[in-house]
Amino acid sequence: MTELNAEMKRELAAVRRRQASSVILMYGVLLSIATVLMGTFLFALMASIKKDPLEQPFQFWFEQINPVNWGTAWKLGRQGGQDAWWGGFGPGGDVTFYLSYAAPTTVELEDPQIEVPRRAPGTGMAAAVYRDFAADHLANFQVTREDGPNFEVTNELGVAEEWHQARWRVSFEHDNEGPWVERVPLYSLAPLTQVLVDSTLPPTQLERRGRVASWENITPGALGYVFNNYRRVFKESIDLNTGESLFVSWFKNSLFISFGRVALTLLLATTAGYALARLTFPGHRALFFLLLISMMIPVQVTFISNYLVIRDINLLNTPWAVIMVLVVSAQVLIMKQFFESVPREIEEAALMDGAGYFTTFYRIILPMSKPALITITIMAFQGAWNDFFWPLVLINSPTSAFALPVGLLSLRNAYGGAGDWSLILAGAFMSTVPVLILFMVFQRYIVDNPIASGSKE
Repeated sequence: MTELNAEMKRELAAVRRRQASSVILMYGVLLSIATVLMGTFLFALMASIKKDPLEQPFQFWFEQINPVNWGTAWKLGRQGGQDAWWGGFGPGGDVTFYLSYAAPTTVELEDPQIEVPRRAPGTGMAAAVYRDFAADHLANFQVTREDGPNFEVTNELGVAEEWHQARWRVSFEHDNEGPWVERVPLYSLAPLTQVLVDSTLPPTQLERRGRVASWENITPGALGYVFNNYRRVFKESIDLNTGESLFVSWFKNSLFISFGRVALTLLLATTAGYALARLTFPGHRALFFLLLISMMIPVQVTFISNYLVIRDINLLNTPWAVIMVLVVSAQVLIMKQFFESVPREIEEAALMDGAGYFTTFYRIILPMSKPALITITIMAFQGAWNDFFWPLVLINSPTSAFALPVGLLSLRNAYGGAGDWSLILAGAFMSTVPVLILFMVFQRYIVDNPIASGSKE
């Protein structure tokens, strides 16, 4: 008996070890998948905040994610515009910025040419409407030199050389008469023999073998320093006629198209799916097969005929055109399959109580179809939100009427075809937010099945 109990304990322990191994393996696989997906998400985020997202090789550590620079940007933002978060330059601004240059002791250190240039942000639409420059509102601009200690540098041949360095203090104030300005660029031109070794904030760009150092904004604020590309999306995509942000208009247009598509999809998919699942009428099987065949036809085959119809009813260049051009074959199929899983006894009980087909459908069946409805809602919203083909074909003007995917393409064209990829990637990353929010809000309804829970009870 004792040996039997010991054997049972060993078998139970082995079963528990196998179960634990299975659980660990399952969670390991899920964690690996989540890590890959999150890694892609973080990679896209990092690329969207970099000055040069196309650099090769891609650097995972750069100035905007250095916490030391966050604190410096915070202080400079307070100095320039009394706004530690988003910075700027306005009345009361008093800015101090430092640059350090070094050269061999055999070469004399000369004063670099330092100035606040009259430079508009970006190179596209914003440059045409930008009117206020920090350079026009400076007061008490001073550059003073402070010599520093010597230090040794090992050259390429392994020989130690003695270098000397100096720090230049750049200080200026706002004239208290001009307007608040979003940015304060800085430019420094040094002799060829001198090397920039340090500055209050790392330069945005180094040119001419390091002789020219430039900063897009030396008073960025903490958030303005890290998320400058996101601010540029709103500030630099400007409607030249109205001065309003095109990105905001594109965002609103895509929301309107997406919600319109969702409403139309829910109406057609639920009614057609219920009719195919429950009603028997002449040709209903043929209609179902036609539905399946329509799922196999590419959109590009029928877009000319659809375009001509929409043109004839005068809906071109309106969001209604994109909302109307919609195929709900897959959504109808999903709803049909779901309605067929609903026990007929529920409908029969409603009919015995005097409810008609429409009352049964809207009062009983639809409330029970929440998981399927949420699923096709997410599918319809995501499809409409990411739709590029139909908005490109049906909406050509004005620029403010574009949907978001087409609007982001227009940003590329506005910058000479080469594309300001920092701007485009920031806009593309923000375009993923509504779909993520929609899924996070409704994902619990997808796994919830009131029919299954009701049948268990």
